[in-house]
Amino acid sequence: MALSRIEFLSLPGIPLVQAGDDPAVLIGDALAAAELTLVEGDVVIVAQKLISKAEGRTRRLSEITASPQAVELAAATAKEPAMVQAILDESKEILRHRPGVLIARHKLGVVLANAGIDRSNVGNDPDVILLLPVDPDGAAQQLRTVLQKHFNCALGVIIVDSVGRAWRMGTTGLALGSAGVEALENLRGHTDLFGRTLQVSEHAVADSLASAAQLVMGEADEATPVVIARGLRQGHSRQQAAALLRPERDDMFR
Repeated sequence: MALSRIEFLSLPGIPLVQAGDDPAVLIGDALAAAELTLVEGDVVIVAQKLISKAEGRTRRLSEITASPQAVELAAATAKEPAMVQAILDESKEILRHRPGVLIARHKLGVVLANAGIDRSNVGNDPDVILLLPVDPDGAAQQLRTVLQKHFNCALGVIIVDSVGRAWRMGTTGLALGSAGVEALENLRGHTDLFGRTLQVSEHAVADSLASAAQLVMGEADEATPVVIARGLRQGHSRQQAAALLRPERDDMFR
């Protein structure tokens, strides 16, 4: 039996991103400086903050006026009213809250703490917060189109963020956006080792790759927001990360 092998290569040399920067140019320049090239089937895995910063998705807490609902939630969660208002502005609904915790369903459909709003690795100004990208699937497709043209090969792109889970401790990677990757692999109809037909099995491929890539990216001061996953033979799927969203009617944790 042939051995399977997947490599995850961190890409050095990505500078601190500013609003208006082109992620494709930043990644292309870093690849050239590292004397690396992209090859058929590679998946370029990019931290959400790189995309959000390039899109200028920042707000200043001092410029946000808290509504009565935000003030009430702030008191219940021990959070700043302006921060809670920013969370409300980015959310479809608030699902759970308690002191120190506010779980929201983002407008994108993703369920996560604080609607994905963050301050870490944003800058030195504590007044500035960073929001999720406007359209992660669209941003992934745009980046993929440029990189494929430049390197003349089929590629996948995943935009990742770290999230907690309702039934486990710690954070793990989640695919906010993807292009060219079979985000959700349907294994129903396949058979197991004993010939039994699989009835419900689906593999969250994009989330699995996001988690693996974050082991290489790190979560603190590593400054490696881009990872190349090699050996996957991706690059041709029309699926997007939105395929991973569980329909609200089937969400038993609401």
